[in-house]
Order: sequence, then C-alpha cells, then structure tokens
Amino acid sequence: MPYWDLDRYRTELLTQTDLLRALVRDAAPDTRVPTCPAWNLGQLLRHVGGNHRWAETVVRTRATGPVPHDLVDDVFGYGDQDMAVLDSWLAEGAQGFTDALAQAGPGTRVWTVVPGRPLVFWARRMLHETVVHRADAARTVGARYALDAAVARDGLDEWMDFGTVPEAYDTSSGEPLLGAGRVLRFQATDHPAEEWLVDLTGDVPRWRQGTGPAAVTVRGPLTDLLLLVYGRPVDERVEVDGDRALLGLWLRRTGFWLHE
Repeated sequence: MPYWDLDRYRTELLTQTDLLRALVRDAAPDTRVPTCPAWNLGQLLRHVGGNHRWAETVVRTRATGPVPHDLVDDVFGYGDQDMAVLDSWLAEGAQGFTDALAQAGPGTRVWTVVPGRPLVFWARRMLHETVVHRADAARTVGARYALDAAVARDGLDEWMDFGTVPEAYDTSSGEPLLGAGRVLRFQATDHPAEEWLVDLTGDVPRWRQGTGPAAVTVRGPLTDLLLLVYGRPVDERVEVDGDRALLGLWLRRTGFWLHE
C-alpha cells in the first residue's frame, strides 16, 4: 500500500521515541529483555538509537551503497549504565534522523536495503523498528502497550511488502514458499474492516487489503497481529484457524531480513 508522506513519518517517529523514553526513564538498564534475551534494557535502547543513527548516516551522506551498521549491532561495548545518558542519546538520535530526512526531502534518492525504494522507506523502517522495540521495553518493565491503529496498519503493510521480495520466496533461500492453495488471511478483530490476504499460489507472492478464502486465517487485535509477525508472544490473544505450518513457514521466510 502507499507510504504516508515524509512529514507524517517524521512526526510519528519522534512520538514513538518519546513514548519509549518515558516508558523506561525510571527502569534499571541492566534489566534483561525477555523478548530479546541476549540484551538488557540498556542494550535494547542502544540498538534503537543505533538504528536511528545508521539511517541518518545513509540519508545525510546520500549513500549509494550499503553503510556499515556497527551502531545497530555493537550494543555490548557500552560501559554506561546511566538511564539519563541513554535518554538523551535516544532523543538526539531520533531528532538527528528526522532532521536529515527533512533536509533531504522526499525526492532524494539514497541506497535502501530493498533496492529501488524512495527515501521515505527509511522513515517507515525506523518508525516500525521503534514501535516494535517499544513493545519489548513495555514487556520488560511490566507496562501496558498500546499502539495507534493507523501505525499498526502501516507496520503490517510494510511487513507484507517485505514478503514480496525475492529473498522471501526464492527456492534457493530456503523451504519453498509458493504453492497451490497457499493463501493466508489476517483479520483484525478490533477493527473489522482491516483484513489482509496473502496469495502464494502464483509465480510471486501477492497481497492486498481485503478478504477471501484462505488455507489459514489469523484473527486478533490489530496491534497483536503486528507483534505476531515480529515473533513476539501473543498466543493468548491471537487465534489461528487452518494450516498452522503454512503460517509458520510464511513468518520464517518473510522475516529473513530480521536476521541479516
């Protein structure tokens, strides 16, 4: 589905970052994150802020090829355990990235991890990176997690788009994804008009917002559908009817980019 405009993504990214900062301000940075067990809370925040800085570098330098992502991955080398330091660092990174986007403007072309995407790709990607890790932080500190329906919907659209790139369905990349009868349906129980249909029966994956017959149907609150595709625990709130093995395969194949 179409991207939002760049300014809307910029505003929402700053909002989500501020919500994350408020959530963890009084938490202990060495608290283990149950949904990212290799990290403590401070390392999770370093990852989020590192992502913002990595994307800012891509945009600011007008990169035409891959940019090293040490800031994203090297979360274990920081000695500070001061949440006030992390709070400022998160705020500065999000502001720097959104400023770089504004200075570049929507028509600027830069390298994107999925080739040929517009600049707004990075705004969307960093928004949903922040959205999902805010859910991780909420679970860590035992806080309620809520997400605006429009943001959750856009996050699911982004995931569906990732599922159409060759790495997700190329037979050389893993177990075959395409095949006869392979259709998935996702229904948001709290927003009945929101449905996604994923058709894997052709030569490439296709998806659309809408309904239809499917081999497996997944029903749950809109936010939980988003968390499900990211592998977060939502079993008690999401119902799966039909071919669970197909759902599992689709989630693994469409999530290829999470592990690169």
